[in-house]
Amino acid sequence: MSDLLVRAARGERTERPPVWLMRQAGRYIPEYRDIREEYSFREAIEDPEVAERITLLPWELFEPDGLVMFSDILTVLEPLGFDYHIESGVGPVVENPVLDPADVPTEAGDVREQLDFVGALLDRLQEGVGDRTSIIGFAGGPYTLASYVVGEDSTSRKPLRRLRANHPEAFAALLEAFTEVVEEYVEYQVDRGADVVQVFDTWSGVLTPDDYREYLLPLHQRIFDAIDVPSIVFARHPGGKLDLLDEAGADVVSLDWTVDMADARERLGDTPVQGNLDPSYLLGDEDFVREKTREVIAKAGDTGHILNLGHGIDRNTPVENAKAFVETAKDVER
Repeated sequence: MSDLLVRAARGERTERPPVWLMRQAGRYIPEYRDIREEYSFREAIEDPEVAERITLLPWELFEPDGLVMFSDILTVLEPLGFDYHIESGVGPVVENPVLDPADVPTEAGDVREQLDFVGALLDRLQEGVGDRTSIIGFAGGPYTLASYVVGEDSTSRKPLRRLRANHPEAFAALLEAFTEVVEEYVEYQVDRGADVVQVFDTWSGVLTPDDYREYLLPLHQRIFDAIDVPSIVFARHPGGKLDLLDEAGADVVSLDWTVDMADARERLGDTPVQGNLDPSYLLGDEDFVREKTREVIAKAGDTGHILNLGHGIDRNTPVENAKAFVETAKDVER
């Protein structure tokens, strides 16, 4: 295994910053779009051979220091009995949502059995490129997963926050149900060869600090305690909760683009960080991409930094710009 990413996640000084991109195997790559003409989204993620082909597309283009398995955070809905589909132009649609407290699931199926296609994908990746890069597994965080099954309301996640206000016990029970499944799921990924695991609790940024501390922090700590390899936590627009995210127990705090990298490094001390180029910067020209990427690298310093975007790569990004982003990191000399 190429351990540059793992060493940075452990807070070690590295010869250059390791680099990968969130959503790096996606619609900005023409070959991905060609594959998706043949397979629905769920067909693609549930067929290990197809998922491997998609996962490897960025490797063939620019060889990042981490390959994130092609999957989706919503796979863990299946063991809890939720049925969902991806609707073009809309996103995920849960067909049996939580509409009242009685809908909160009380038991789960066998995660390893129902999500065996994820293990098969990780096996294939380890066998194919595992000695040349780090394989990244991932899961959704309990708040973000709950927000999808209760119902979306743009970036405010108001239906889930309404459940918290009106039915706090049901709110806590729903988060607990997802936490138990995610704990087992991340353990499974590590058992099947994931070198690093990232937990995307993307929408937890909308919580008040008090609600995060009361409801979510103990659950995050349980999840990260279950991960025996370097781990990363990500929340979009964390605002004043950087210190709380640090308490969650992940090895690395991934920063979105609204956080100043230098300020975050000062606030987080020795905690490694990931990020945090604004994804829209990859829509500029290549010189602009390289300039802004170098600025992030300079602010992050020489120790404990994984270069990434501040969120997922935009589907309109030119492949050449994604490549320029990666190459800029590879050109760094320390």
